[in-house]
Amino acid sequence: MTQNYHIDDDIQDLVAESDTGNRHPKQWYAAILLLSLPVIWSLFQLWVGSPLPAIFGVGFLNDTEARAIHLGFALFLTFMAFPATHNSVKDSIPWYDWLLGFSAAFCACYIFIFYAELATRPGAPIQMDLFFSVAGLLLLLEATRRTLGPPLVIVAVVFLTYVFFGDSQYMPDVIRWKGASIERAMSHMWLTTEGVFGIALGVSSGFVFLFVLFGALLNQAGAGNYFIKIAFSLLGHLRGGPAKAAVLSSAMTGLISGSSIANVVTTGTFTIPLMKRVGFSAEKAGAIEASSSINGVLMPPVMGAVAFLMVEYVGIPYIEVIKHAFVPAAISYIALLYIVHLEALKADMYGLPRSGPIYTMKVKMLRFGIITSSMVVLAGLLFFLISAIKAITGPVSVVLVLLVILAGYIGLLYISARQPELEMDDPNAEIVELPIFADIYKTGLYYLIPLITLVWFLMVERNSPGLSAFWASVLMGFILLTQKPLKAFFRKDGMGVAIQEGLIDLRDGLGSGARNMIGIGVATATAGIIVGTVTLTGIGQVMAELVEIVSGGVLLFMLMFVALISIVLGMGLPTTANYIVVSSLMAGVVVELGAQNGLIVPLIAVHMFVFYFGIMADVTPPVGLASFAAAAVSRGDPLKTGVTAFFYSLRTALLPFLFIFNTDLLLIDVTWYQGIFVFFVALAAMLVFAAATQGFWLTRSKWYETVGMLVIAFTLFQPGFWLDRVEKPFERHQATEIYSYIERQSDDANIRLIAEGETLDGRFVSSTVILPLGKAEGTPQERLLNNVGLELLPEDDGTMLVDFVEYNSPAERSSIDFDWKITGIKEETDRMAKEVFYIPAFLLLALIAFSQRRRIAKEPAKQPAL
Repeated sequence: MTQNYHIDDDIQDLVAESDTGNRHPKQWYAAILLLSLPVIWSLFQLWVGSPLPAIFGVGFLNDTEARAIHLGFALFLTFMAFPATHNSVKDSIPWYDWLLGFSAAFCACYIFIFYAELATRPGAPIQMDLFFSVAGLLLLLEATRRTLGPPLVIVAVVFLTYVFFGDSQYMPDVIRWKGASIERAMSHMWLTTEGVFGIALGVSSGFVFLFVLFGALLNQAGAGNYFIKIAFSLLGHLRGGPAKAAVLSSAMTGLISGSSIANVVTTGTFTIPLMKRVGFSAEKAGAIEASSSINGVLMPPVMGAVAFLMVEYVGIPYIEVIKHAFVPAAISYIALLYIVHLEALKADMYGLPRSGPIYTMKVKMLRFGIITSSMVVLAGLLFFLISAIKAITGPVSVVLVLLVILAGYIGLLYISARQPELEMDDPNAEIVELPIFADIYKTGLYYLIPLITLVWFLMVERNSPGLSAFWASVLMGFILLTQKPLKAFFRKDGMGVAIQEGLIDLRDGLGSGARNMIGIGVATATAGIIVGTVTLTGIGQVMAELVEIVSGGVLLFMLMFVALISIVLGMGLPTTANYIVVSSLMAGVVVELGAQNGLIVPLIAVHMFVFYFGIMADVTPPVGLASFAAAAVSRGDPLKTGVTAFFYSLRTALLPFLFIFNTDLLLIDVTWYQGIFVFFVALAAMLVFAAATQGFWLTRSKWYETVGMLVIAFTLFQPGFWLDRVEKPFERHQATEIYSYIERQSDDANIRLIAEGETLDGRFVSSTVILPLGKAEGTPQERLLNNVGLELLPEDDGTMLVDFVEYNSPAERSSIDFDWKITGIKEETDRMAKEVFYIPAFLLLALIAFSQRRRIAKEPAKQPAL
């Protein structure tokens, strides 16, 4: 992929400092090392992620060993690629960085090198163990400072201070604990999988690396430029077209990227100057790019690598995470497109001049329908073809499927070879000619093959994310090697240079993927310190108490306080570390405090809540990294860009509150047709909310119309709120009626219990829990014991005493303990459908539309038409 324009040095430095490292040594041996070691790391991760070690019984590593080597690579490359300070030399590697790099790599691999010996002394480290654990922890913090800056280091140091000095007299009583010795702390943090080498680093090593590598290979092949061109060919001619294209291209690059800053620079370098050209201010152009780029991190299937962490933390399949995340992300993106459209209407902007034939709306819709239906038909035919091959041929099917993929790749590459090669346009040129979609889409259709392969393995074959990314990355490696030689062959050009370029592209793609992983690997390891502190000290329970005290027990205030804490904790952190920190500290808080207020929130909704607000930190001043990156490109004021981006991102901040109270948005327990209905209603609500926040819909809104639209949006998002005012959602029964209640319930029903009691740390808790009753077999007592895990005894005060809780039963997992009391049962009442309240909402919206159209009719010359 050729790039004909120069990216400013400060922007290049910004990306390098935050993602890949900006040291470029002139010593030949250091240059070769920084060129070859990332490639070796990528090959190592491909080997670990492949089925080959299991097949051949060679080079097999367990999770702990793989994590240690993974961190060893990340730490060594940190000290090689990231200078100690901004003023440090960048054209050579000082002797002390060589020393620190080798020392850090050895400390990281210590658990791998001495794996057998450490297994013989669990929890009893010797002096050598302690020395290398302390050294490793200190070097990890220094590596974090170099790659990510001070924020995560400060957070980690605060937590480590709490580990060692939690019993200090200066520590507030509410968070004081007994403290830990150096032996216990280092064993927990470095020598086990509870701290640094925990789940977060395991996800980085097992899943995230291969997805980042896949994205780097895809981008190296030219897919990033292809996506930008497609976006501009489709949307560039519309009002505010470059801004709409920026949103769409960020959505597409977000599919393969895990960094909001990388999204900003990848697409923003081209889109921001064009946005400014059609009338957007520098701050608004940067804010639109920053807002769309953080949404790229929210977009499945990668979600900034958080999707894979959610699989581990929430305990649900990857496909479920994708299903729950899709609707909010899609709605948020469409709403941002609409905000851009409203901004363009307010300023009476127009798009860029288009080339080629201009079609009427009817012809456009017909062409869109034909293209879309053709893609659906082709996808269906491909699915049935591969399914038929597998069913008929059995063991030989793998070879035949590979031949089908190869034939499709060669065919699409032949079509691409007949088109001119895509070049990067110069956004600062005097005249920009929009590309024609009919010419552009043919040039990169073969990029869809690895994407389809990835989706096929994930969604159809139901393989693990790591194995799916492995096969997709292998296919991308094959494409990088062959695309240029085969194009040269089809064009009847010389293939010698093309073969050499293919090898260089593969090397650069492997190296780029590994260097993009340096910060992520270090971040997940350091975030393990926070996770380790939570598991060692029980600080999570303390956070719940703190939030409850500050919020006064009001659920909405609790959620707002948790959102604020998530934003503060997320400031300056990369996506993965951001999510690990906020979920470790705040997810349990939302679950516990929600239950105490009678709100049962699914765990995935809680994790999505804290993730969304953690990501909001990327655009929120004073440490909005994505906003600062966009301001560096737009030459606008960074603080004003951040404020504007935050304002545009209010739609993203609204969604988490909505799916806490209305889990339909996450497609939880809804059928496919209900899911479609939920999507369109929620989309309508979000567009109305966007129009209200912009103060503009068909024309500029009056204040009362804005208030009306906010009420409409709230009603469409949460119709149950108004229904609860009219009819009670639950009827409370005495706890002694539990057996008669169970007797009335059919198979697979649930029971909603109000339970209260004292926790192991002496806190009194009252909460509502939902427990599954399973099959309607046996007596109510037997059903309660076998399916819920509870035995109860009646009390004189009308409550039921918990006499027995079965280990690992639903009751035990819901934190119900021995000697607790069941004080009541909640039964859902038979009410009218909450969707009834959509009717007055849409009627009010129609009234506002009528009012605004009347004003437009009176002043036609002053109002831009839609």
